[in-house]
Amino acid sequence: MAQLVQQKHSDDTDGLDGARGGSRWTHPFTLIRRIFGNALFSSLTRRILFFNLAALLVLVGGILYLNQFREGLIDARVESLLTQGEIIAGAVSASASVDTNSITIDPEKLLELQAGQSITPVPNDDDLEFPIDPEKVAPVLRRLISPTRTRARIFDADANLLLDSRHLYSRGQVLRYDLPPVDDEVQSWSDWFSGLLNKMLQPSNLPVYKEAPGGDGSIYPEVMNALTGVRGAVVRSTEKGELIVSVAVPIQRARAVLGVLLLSTQAGDIDKIVHAERLAIMRVFGVATLVNVALSLLLSSTIANPLRRLSAAAIRVRRGSKVREEIPDFSARQDEIGNLSIALREMTTALYDRIDAIESFAADVSHELKNPLTSLRSAVETLPLARNEDSKKRLMDVIQHDVRRLDRLISDISDASRLDAELARSDAEQIDMEVLLRDMVDLSQQVRHSKKAVEIDYIVDRKPGTKTRFLINGHELRISQIITNLIENARSFVPADGGKISVRLSRTRTRCLVHIEDNGPGIQAEDIDRIFERFYTDRPEAEGFGQNSGLGLSISRQIAEAHNGSLRAENIVDGDSGQSIGARFILSLPAEASA
Repeated sequence: MAQLVQQKHSDDTDGLDGARGGSRWTHPFTLIRRIFGNALFSSLTRRILFFNLAALLVLVGGILYLNQFREGLIDARVESLLTQGEIIAGAVSASASVDTNSITIDPEKLLELQAGQSITPVPNDDDLEFPIDPEKVAPVLRRLISPTRTRARIFDADANLLLDSRHLYSRGQVLRYDLPPVDDEVQSWSDWFSGLLNKMLQPSNLPVYKEAPGGDGSIYPEVMNALTGVRGAVVRSTEKGELIVSVAVPIQRARAVLGVLLLSTQAGDIDKIVHAERLAIMRVFGVATLVNVALSLLLSSTIANPLRRLSAAAIRVRRGSKVREEIPDFSARQDEIGNLSIALREMTTALYDRIDAIESFAADVSHELKNPLTSLRSAVETLPLARNEDSKKRLMDVIQHDVRRLDRLISDISDASRLDAELARSDAEQIDMEVLLRDMVDLSQQVRHSKKAVEIDYIVDRKPGTKTRFLINGHELRISQIITNLIENARSFVPADGGKISVRLSRTRTRCLVHIEDNGPGIQAEDIDRIFERFYTDRPEAEGFGQNSGLGLSISRQIAEAHNGSLRAENIVDGDSGQSIGARFILSLPAEASA
């Protein structure tokens, strides 16, 4: 037991230390998150930053890879070396000469001469050559090369090295050599990265530069081509990846090639210039990156923050609360987020309205079902106590009446509860109200069984000489249900003798209007709006109790509003007496523009 307690204490201590260590490590990230908020760490922000920086990296990488500046720099360097080589080669060829004061005579011919005879010197082939004298050429070459960082080498006609500017020293010049470092030189990370980048961007097909062994210039193709009188240039790379540009120019006089002048740049001269340009590009890239990050964060804040607020509000709505959650209003943005805000606000309002309607509907249904159930239960409990057949028969009639009433209530409740779902699932179609009303009136006039026989007039208000059409977009079955409910409601209030119902169809610029009038007693002023409430009934005395569920007008208004229309009621007042002489129901539905 003591061992278990000790082990538990050890585990708790380790867990505490781990928690402290984790807190110590996560504290900076928590601090950063608190400073910058959730904008920098949101998924949308990271995606915007990634794609913007990726595009910028591709652009900079393309600039560095194409490296057009380096190619132009090499071409310019080649042209400069060729021009410099022509000048130096001309000066060297001018310093190359023959000794015109010497006469070469064959000694054997002198022995053959007689007294008083002389010999005329004959030019030799060697006398036509113009040899390059290193002693004469060296001062000229030193004077022309010393202002530049170019290396100059002169080869004779056999491609042998005569002069090298590296080994030309003036009289009295002090030579200085750097001693090797005591410790191995440590390469900095910037130099290492620069060298790696240079090797990556360097063309891979460049020949490797090598020093001529023993001063043999035949290893250089441009030197051998220059011995034929053709100048040329070659770009090489050292083992470290540094560029060297070599230019070979023939030294000739009177079209005779005396030798070759080879000019070459110092290793790394061009790379230093290219490296400086790359550094300039990287500095621009750094500034562009900062601007890009700032703009990306600004852009993400205008997108991510509103979306986060909308998402948080939607989550609060999903979890539910005692009060209505207010969705943030971004409708002033006039963009997709503003449209999303409007849609969410409307959806949330419709959802809360639907919840309220469901709660109210459930309460109304519970109340309406309790009345027949209470009556039914009382009749069933009283039935065994009935003493005679008449009492039993009356109780059975009550039970049957309540059962029929329950059946009618349940059917109407089911119809009302399915209404929104059916309207949402079915597609609306074009309806000709003139034809629909004519059919509904004809059908209502043919009803005789257990119904009042009333006179129903159908009137279409159309201007003479016009072809006005009464077209709407909706669900024909549900529009027919409205007309049937209104006609049957009017039939129940008109007198048994002389009952009249008038159905009038008219049209405004944007609406189709249906007026259904009767000559009944009208509606009480305080009940004009209440008659559209669920389960509200105010039937005539002649009509038996429980024959209506009180959902007809409520369902009719619900269908009209689902079609973006309206349904209202008013009394028809006599102009002379001011008394109500009937009721009028007005159904307004949006008409199609082409109608």
